[in-house]
Amino acid sequence: MGNNAKTTQFLKECMADALINLMSRKSVSDITIDEIAVSAGVHRSTWFRNFTSKSEAITFKLTTLWFKWADKHDIKIQNRYDISNARDFFLFNYEMREIIVIIYNAKMQSAIFDAFYTVMTPQYGANAEECYGARFYSYGLFGLLDEWVRRGFCETHEEMVEIFHKMMGK
Repeated sequence: MGNNAKTTQFLKECMADALINLMSRKSVSDITIDEIAVSAGVHRSTWFRNFTSKSEAITFKLTTLWFKWADKHDIKIQNRYDISNARDFFLFNYEMREIIVIIYNAKMQSAIFDAFYTVMTPQYGANAEECYGARFYSYGLFGLLDEWVRRGFCETHEEMVEIFHKMMGK
C-alpha cells in the first residue's frame, strides 16, 4: 500500500479496531504490539510509525468515529461540544456505548477525554475565553459521560440532554 493520507488513515483505523477487539477479550496490559499488528494485518513497524501508545490509538479511533458520525448525521459544527449540540454528543456516545464500555473496562477513560479534547482543539484561538470554554465543556461533559457509563447508560440520551440543560441553567 502507498503512503498517502487515505492509506495511513485506513491502517490507523485497522490497528485501533484490532486493539479494541483484543481489549474486549483480554487485559490491555497483556496485549502486545505484535498481537495488534497481526490482528490488523500490518507489520509492527506500522504501529510505531503511527502511534506512541495504546491510549493514542483509542483516542484516534474515537475522534475518527465522531467525525464520521457527525458527517453521517449532517452535523454542521463538529468541533465543539456545548449546549447547542448536547443532543448530538449524548446520542453519539449512546450509539458507541459498546466501545466505550470496552474502554472503561480496560481503565482507559483518559483516552475518551483526550478524544473530546482533540475534537474541541480546532476552535482554539488566541481568545482566552474560548480556551476556558473548551476546557469547561470537555471536563463537564466527560464527567456526565463518566457517571452515565458507570450507571450502565440507564438514562436515555434524551434524559442526559435534559440533565445537562438543567445543570447549565437552560
